[in-house]
Amino acid sequence: MNSNTARQMVAGPAGAIECAIDAPAGAARGTVVVCHPHPQHGGTMDNKVVQTLARAFVALGWRSVRFNFRGIGASQGAWNDGVGEVDDALAVIAAFAADGSPFMLAGFSFGAYVAAQAATRLADSAKPQRMVLVGPSTERQQMANVPADSVVIHGETDDVVPLAATLAWARPQSLPIIVLPGVGHFFHGQLGLLKNVVVQELTPRMPL
Repeated sequence: MNSNTARQMVAGPAGAIECAIDAPAGAARGTVVVCHPHPQHGGTMDNKVVQTLARAFVALGWRSVRFNFRGIGASQGAWNDGVGEVDDALAVIAAFAADGSPFMLAGFSFGAYVAAQAATRLADSAKPQRMVLVGPSTERQQMANVPADSVVIHGETDDVVPLAATLAWARPQSLPIIVLPGVGHFFHGQLGLLKNVVVQELTPRMPL
């Protein structure tokens, strides 16, 4: 993401997992693990939306950890139909966020599906403090339910994951969705807006 991005390999269930860590200037408030879009459709931890999420978290004072799913970049292993990729996310969480300190989980597209699935497999004492899901893969994957305070952002004109699919997933949960008007799946020309919305939503508000 920048010259200060640290690269690190951690042990995963299919071999080493390549990670990129970005830290705020001062002491970090906690750690955010960010999951990237579909590896079979060009998704990597350097995806622009994933990097935008990382920048938003760093601006809020959090350490951001992006990683490549198995078989992508320097990560070992091969595509495992989304099952092994959830295991990869859990391995990264265990490596960077298993010490009881504040922890958040985020993902874009297929990565949002992975984040939601991974959260269901964490013990209650190890659940993420908040979740941020952008353009979640609600049509092609069976998305798990997420906590009521999750931040879910979707583009109105998303042509990869129809907004209607995400609304249908959210409706039974009474889960609010933040819809960005005129924005497509990859947030072309709107990454600054996406970052601002994430920062706004995660910034503590004054009580009414």
